[in-house]
Amino acid sequence: MLTLTTVHHGKALVPLLPEHSLAEKDSHTFFLTAKCPKHQWDARLQFLENETKFPQNRALTLTCPKGLDPSFPEVKCTKEIQRVISGKPVHVDAWWGRNSTGAWTRIERDVLCMGKCQRPLWNSTLHLVPDQENYETDKKVKLSCPEGFQPPFTEIQCQTQSQYDSGKLQHKECWYGRNSSGAWIPIQSSLECIEVLQVDPETFEISSTSIKLKWTCRFPDACQGMRAMCRLAEPSSPPCEAEEVNEEQMLHGQEGTFTCSPLQPFTEYSVTIDLPSSSVIYKKYERTKEVVPDKPEQLWLDPDRGSLRWSSLPSCNGEIIGYQLSITARNAGDSSVLETERLRLNGSVTELRLPGHSPGSSYAVTIRGVTAAGAGAALMREFHGNSSSDSPRPQAISCRSARDIAPSQGTAVLPLRPIARGSEAAREHQLIVAATHDGSLIESICSGQPRLSNASVYLAALLNLTAPTDFVLGDGSRGQGQHNAALRPGRDYTALLRLGRLGPQAEKFTCVCYSFSV
Repeated sequence: MLTLTTVHHGKALVPLLPEHSLAEKDSHTFFLTAKCPKHQWDARLQFLENETKFPQNRALTLTCPKGLDPSFPEVKCTKEIQRVISGKPVHVDAWWGRNSTGAWTRIERDVLCMGKCQRPLWNSTLHLVPDQENYETDKKVKLSCPEGFQPPFTEIQCQTQSQYDSGKLQHKECWYGRNSSGAWIPIQSSLECIEVLQVDPETFEISSTSIKLKWTCRFPDACQGMRAMCRLAEPSSPPCEAEEVNEEQMLHGQEGTFTCSPLQPFTEYSVTIDLPSSSVIYKKYERTKEVVPDKPEQLWLDPDRGSLRWSSLPSCNGEIIGYQLSITARNAGDSSVLETERLRLNGSVTELRLPGHSPGSSYAVTIRGVTAAGAGAALMREFHGNSSSDSPRPQAISCRSARDIAPSQGTAVLPLRPIARGSEAAREHQLIVAATHDGSLIESICSGQPRLSNASVYLAALLNLTAPTDFVLGDGSRGQGQHNAALRPGRDYTALLRLGRLGPQAEKFTCVCYSFSV
């Protein structure tokens, strides 16, 4: 069996025949003088040296058409003995290429003109490894994202497609991504980092005492170890003090709901979701909904100014957008006359002047704060002359009398006098009947409550009074078709002649009461 020995001639590997071989001298001579013919690889490849044969170990430069690069920019050839037949060596051409590190490696495949792809202009948060301006085709590139995000593909590669356009060869870049099943699919649009956790703002449910959100994990198992929590957005301070909340929940699975409760109304909280590393992946500030305000604490009559005054409410349960006041004034000279006024005042107002205030006047006042959620509990106060009391002490209502009461006919005669004066003379008067002598109910009817919709409180007639009139209550013959039903024997009745003045911010009613029994 013949053994071959290899020696170095410069940078070439030169195989030799064993010592004392008769072909040794001829082999040395061949290696020194033999040339390699131009190799036929990719037809688009061009040798910069315009020759048909090249000396051994000579570095040769390869070029390609514009837009393409050779897989080896430099190549060289050496002669090697493949075998010995009948004592004579058989030589072959061995081609070597310089790789990206500068080392010469044996070329085992065809040298090709290959396209290079520019770094794709995708979202700047995407990190490519290796990070280069240009990439060789078919070279796999890793994609990564900041913590809390994931790329649509963890691995991509570029390929070039060549086609003729208007007689010219054009090269088009095409990027492919490896999907979860390992298949390479074309990337049709720009890539960007995707949030691992998705919280849909449309699913937020906020009440006055809780905040609820729904979360979805967009990649399997990527949300394990995440923690959702809520805290006060900032420390509370008087008069609106709120306790800190320490609601926390570890996320598991692909989707779920996080509920933070119990919370204070109209208070801002931060809702955060942390990664296992404690980095915040999601944060949002939310304010709980408003509720009706607390009852006002202070209301007093300022006799020197002739006005009602009160302390403003704090915006603990909601923004105070206004106050509702109901004022019932009684005249010491005629207790059958009631003046009731309902007002809606701006939230910045804390004083109301009483134009008709006099030392003999008596007032029953209720005040409520108003938020977007509605009116709160009422504070009720009674004011008598120059004094005030926390408890209602209503002055007894002394109503006027009816005459000619006829139980068998169910009628009674009311001597009515116009309430309106001057320019109000043409105003319409309402005659309201209530089957009661209850003074509190009489006051509420005068102020427009309750609704006139049942048999015990009803509208008997609408009258345009311009002069004193004797009205027959219960005969059904008057009131322009209104409900003037017959009175029932054995029952107590109160009739109210009411004049209303309605405005956008105030409603004022003046009533004269008539009390009788059938």
